[in-house]
Amino acid sequence: MADVRFDGVRKVYDNGRVAVHGASFDIADGELMVLVGPSGCGKSTLLRMVAGLEEISAGTLSIGGRVVNDVAPKDRDIAMVFQNYALYPHMTVAENLAFGLKLRGHDKAEIARRVQGAADMLGLGGMLDTLPRAMSGGQRQRVALGRALVREPAVFLLDEPLSNLDAKLRHSVRTEIAHLHRKLGTTMIYVTHDQVEAMTLGQRIVVLNDGMVQQIDTPMALYQRPANLFVAGFLGSPAMNTLKGRLQALAGGYFALDMDQEGRVPLGRAPLPAAWSGREVVVGVRPEHLQPGAGEAAFGVLIDSIEPVGNEMFVNLRHAGRALVMRVPPQVLPAAGEGIDVAVVPAALHFFDAASGLRLDAAQAA
Repeated sequence: MADVRFDGVRKVYDNGRVAVHGASFDIADGELMVLVGPSGCGKSTLLRMVAGLEEISAGTLSIGGRVVNDVAPKDRDIAMVFQNYALYPHMTVAENLAFGLKLRGHDKAEIARRVQGAADMLGLGGMLDTLPRAMSGGQRQRVALGRALVREPAVFLLDEPLSNLDAKLRHSVRTEIAHLHRKLGTTMIYVTHDQVEAMTLGQRIVVLNDGMVQQIDTPMALYQRPANLFVAGFLGSPAMNTLKGRLQALAGGYFALDMDQEGRVPLGRAPLPAAWSGREVVVGVRPEHLQPGAGEAAFGVLIDSIEPVGNEMFVNLRHAGRALVMRVPPQVLPAAGEGIDVAVVPAALHFFDAASGLRLDAAQAA
């Protein structure tokens, strides 16, 4: 096992495109760290630099305290799992698992021990003589995991390993990866664009956008205290509602958001300093923190559609031409096309600077 350290790591391609802008963060020994972000954000480039498949333009990358910028991939003590499985179609499961060990000169007894151990751990014991074409996608991905597992590396690298699986298989294999990590305690770096995978798997998450690290924290800390509007909008399904306007302090400790032509949205007794009155902000409201309500803290919206999803409903709303989403338990609501009063949960609101997009806290009051 080993820790991984990025110190000002930068990647610039020959055409001048900057894929990673000076990334600096540590991954602890035995940690499962997830790199998440939209396509083209630099997450796979970071992983490939750890693997040695991409050269580092600037900065240093260390694995287990050793700088590996110029170390060949085969000498980095890492194992990588790809999204397309990359199995040899003419080889059985056992042969696929053993192939890399044979190339490294391990003896037959050691190869047999490692192959059997990986097969037992991943539920492949009865499939060792099976060819990949006779296996499901989930089974093939388990073989790909097993091929990395038999290496007994210091660091596992997983590059969107579930992207080719259907929803049910993704959940199943995701659970297996989490179980595997708990059992092995090995350092894992997991790349995905799927925020659900990131939130459920990562002990910590690195959120990337346009080659820059936006925030690093535990899943719930990211969800509850996003550092900026990008993180706020990227993590959460449905996405956070955002409303831009000018804060107005009202009598009795109440606040409202003045959105000019779009009207005024009451924010109730939001825990804000009076000094913020008149400040241009973006207010973030998670769908679960927008609820049917009445009274002076409520405002009227139009129901566009209702999506029942079993134990909850997503209610698509429209306010002054702006789309909003409300997440509620199953209940009777007016039909699509009709109006309803809703209210925010004041204590659960998020506030961001309208110009920079950075999170605002009461201690930062100007």
